[in-house]
Amino acid sequence: MAANNVDLWYIDWSYLLILILSSIFVRVALTKYGKNSSSPSTPQPPSPLPLPVIGHIHLLGSVLPRSFQTLARRYGPFMRIRMGSSLTFLVGSSPDVARQILKPDVNFSSRFELGPVQYSIYQQGMGFITSPYSPYYRFMKKLCTTKLFVGSQLNQFRHIREHEVRDCLRSVSESSVGGDACNLTAKLTTLMNNLIFRMIMGRRYDKYVDDEVKQIKELVVEIMELGSKCGIYEVFGPLKKYDLFGHGKKLRAAMVRYDDVLEKIIADYEVGDGACRGSGDDLMDILLKTSRDVDAEVKLTNNHIKQFILEMLIASIDTTSAALQWTMAELINHHRVFMKLREEIESTVGPSRLMSESDFPNLPYLQAVVKESLRLHTPTPLIFRECTKDCKINGYKVKAGTKIFLNTYAIMRDPETWQDPDEFVPERFLVNAEGSQLDQAELMKGQDFGSYLPFGGGRRACIGAMHASAVIQATVGALIQCFDWKIKDGDKVDITVGSGFSGAMARPLVCYPVVHSDPFK
Repeated sequence: MAANNVDLWYIDWSYLLILILSSIFVRVALTKYGKNSSSPSTPQPPSPLPLPVIGHIHLLGSVLPRSFQTLARRYGPFMRIRMGSSLTFLVGSSPDVARQILKPDVNFSSRFELGPVQYSIYQQGMGFITSPYSPYYRFMKKLCTTKLFVGSQLNQFRHIREHEVRDCLRSVSESSVGGDACNLTAKLTTLMNNLIFRMIMGRRYDKYVDDEVKQIKELVVEIMELGSKCGIYEVFGPLKKYDLFGHGKKLRAAMVRYDDVLEKIIADYEVGDGACRGSGDDLMDILLKTSRDVDAEVKLTNNHIKQFILEMLIASIDTTSAALQWTMAELINHHRVFMKLREEIESTVGPSRLMSESDFPNLPYLQAVVKESLRLHTPTPLIFRECTKDCKINGYKVKAGTKIFLNTYAIMRDPETWQDPDEFVPERFLVNAEGSQLDQAELMKGQDFGSYLPFGGGRRACIGAMHASAVIQATVGALIQCFDWKIKDGDKVDITVGSGFSGAMARPLVCYPVVHSDPFK
């Protein structure tokens, strides 16, 4: 009996091996002869040889943007990549390709949802960030640019930003008094939590005070983690139908709990018992007023609002916190830049007060430092788009429905555009006698359309780019003005990039602050 089992095992694996080899042979043949039979006027973008079932997954490392960059050096700036058995993307990795997609981006104004949308409790297409280019998206974009994230509203939140930065400085100062190590990653994350929650619903993220906000934050993190685990189902198409490990069930349950908490907060607003805001409206106020507007072009429901806030939290907290950490890490690792920035701040602001946002126009080197950090460590290393109409990019035919990645990580390190592209050189963004390398007024809005895209570009550029830039400048400037920074076990910060899409630091930024200028004297 045992011998028969061994024989059967051997035969089964022999057939499997023959099947795999046959699949590879057929694919090679199709690739080779398919190219010869294709019309020369509409060739397909180049692609590495995929393996059966897994596609090109064996060529992709843990840092996806860097893997795409490596492949682009061999296969060109516009290539075809297949992940698993069912997901095929076109990947653009040069400024020229980015301009072809973003500048006249009417054909690429929609985004695709990459993730387990089948487990969402909200109707597909109800989201703002991931919605197609639709009347709902245009309505919400108009609301964002006229009421939610317009200059007057951002100015109204200025006192919140200044208060939270000072609170962060106070916390760092307490660490310096005892000579204790400071987990700057944790402190900057808390800063962003407080800032975003106060802007959205007038409440600080404080686990000892506001239990509802604490619940929301924990649920958002849980939703993100479960979503990434469910993402494996997308790669292997047939698995999408089966929740093999129960992650989808847990994801839906977490979203239900999030929905319950947000519904209670909305109910508090409706009866006039909303957050203690001090003065002015927060984003929840504006959204609820819009939902009650009988003349509005689109009727906003509570589900729209809850989904919108979920997207804002996912998109803003961790990305801006990561950008702050990267900027501080680069400054600590580049002492010359650190001292040049401090000299600019001290000569402009003086020794007796903490810098403020009104000082920004007189701090060009601070602006250059932030822009250079965002170039090297973009919060959006991959831009997602979906083609809505047949067109040509780089001479290749792109069909409607095709999913596109723009690899901004590679684009902003392109050696044909940037001298010493992997080096941290803020001076490249300073205006000189010949003018700046790029149009400074349009950089942060993504209107260069190709070379500089830290917050995306075109019609789907990040709506919070100016706010994020202000937060980074205010926080980094204050931390440099007030403290020197030392690193345990060496004089350099480990700038290893973490795995996945986000490009965050792999390890927490832990260092020792030494008071240089006490803002609380």
